[in-house]
Amino acid sequence: PVIAGLVLAFLMHGLVSVLERLRMPEMAAVGLVFTLFIGVLLVFLLVLVPLLWHQLITLFNEAPGMLAKWQSVLLLLPERYPHLVSDEQVLLAIEVARGEVGKIGQLALTFSISSLPLLVNLMIYLVLVPILVFFFLKDRHMIGRWARGYLPRERALINRVADEMKRQIANYIRGKVIEIFICGGVTYIAFAALGLNYAALLAMLVGISVVVPYVGAVVVTVPVALIGLFQWGWGDQFIYLMIAHGIIQALDGNVLVPLLFSEAVNLHPVAIICAVLLFGGLWGFWGIFFAIPLATLFKAVLDAWPRNEPTVAPLL
Repeated sequence: PVIAGLVLAFLMHGLVSVLERLRMPEMAAVGLVFTLFIGVLLVFLLVLVPLLWHQLITLFNEAPGMLAKWQSVLLLLPERYPHLVSDEQVLLAIEVARGEVGKIGQLALTFSISSLPLLVNLMIYLVLVPILVFFFLKDRHMIGRWARGYLPRERALINRVADEMKRQIANYIRGKVIEIFICGGVTYIAFAALGLNYAALLAMLVGISVVVPYVGAVVVTVPVALIGLFQWGWGDQFIYLMIAHGIIQALDGNVLVPLLFSEAVNLHPVAIICAVLLFGGLWGFWGIFFAIPLATLFKAVLDAWPRNEPTVAPLL
């Protein structure tokens, strides 16, 4: 709860600062931003969560039928494309799919058995996190002074890195949250307009996929395509679905990301992928979410580190 409260307060700190620059009193700015946060949280809990849960239960109930339909389609591939697909490959794919469905069933059973402690923990989070967010926002200056008191007096390097990282991480996290909401919202509108089943669930996956650069867009295309194939087959609606999904991904990568992250540190794609793999392996979801800020921190430390430039003797 403390880390979640810190992250949320950090995200909302910029809006509080903007309201204060507009001559709004500090407590009024904090109260307004906190009220907006509670409103968004209530909408999420009372509207989005029931919708997502209903679609998830429906998807779980229809999973055996989907598997049977995909199995019948896969069994036709060796007859149509004997030079590309063999019977052994199709049978192996079917066995793998059955194993994954079985794992999902075991996971659902385990969740249903242990759901009571999880619900208790969730209720604790829902109470503690908003309280922590409020106090982190209200007492942010006092907390900052307290934290700086434990730093050494000679901290020129720390100050340079901290100033750079405060700007970069703030821009990155706020931009990433905005990107998640925009991509998820636009995707839901497009999928719902096409009449795709589980539009909200798939839109949530598309929104979350932007957390993992490059890889997320490829991975999330698989469930979108599978659901579309199950619902429409190889028809015009499926083609329209994939075109709409491709356009959204292209606009996200070529228009939205440059607009949101214009002030972010330019990292090479290989460095981004390596950071995602490294920190994701260490800390899971949060490691993936903060992979780029952590890579930026490493780069900022290297850039700010004092260097002893070699001196060249003048030529006589």
